[in-house]
Amino acid sequence: MNDDTTPPALATLHTGSSRPAVRFERELSAPPAEVWRALTDPEELKAWFPTEIVTDRWQVGAKLTFVFPDHPEYTTTGTVLELDEPRLLVYSWGEDTLRFELTPMASGGTRLILVDEVAAGVAARNAAGWDLCLDRLAGGSPADDAWRALFARYRSAFEPALGPQEGPPAGFEDRA
Repeated sequence: MNDDTTPPALATLHTGSSRPAVRFERELSAPPAEVWRALTDPEELKAWFPTEIVTDRWQVGAKLTFVFPDHPEYTTTGTVLELDEPRLLVYSWGEDTLRFELTPMASGGTRLILVDEVAAGVAARNAAGWDLCLDRLAGGSPADDAWRALFARYRSAFEPALGPQEGPPAGFEDRA
């Protein structure tokens, strides 16, 4: 899903509900059905998503397991909360809630909105990670050190509203 015409968009922080949320909006050249497969097909997820997602099927109420193959200690679970193929996918991932909204564009592509409801202390870390993941989803290849610069930018932007921001978990420092 290469989209070289649209530069990556930075996340916006929303603090109006019970938990903060980071929101991304991207325009992808692929149609919604293709983006949907990238969100739900295990093989396609490997190209851009930060973990493996194991599930029997994508349906409301389905259990999800998020596996970091090199760090099994971070394996966590979730549940599919909402699903309207190919427009809406919402699921919990541990304490986070991820919301993917797909809207067809006149160009034949897809406007993707990702909202991650997070704990306040990890908003900058997650925003930096999702920025890179969405770059990969769009067919990009972020630089190895891109996460650090993004995290610094988000930490600076988010700390006044949310307080101190945590960096990467132990064992992930070399990837950050």
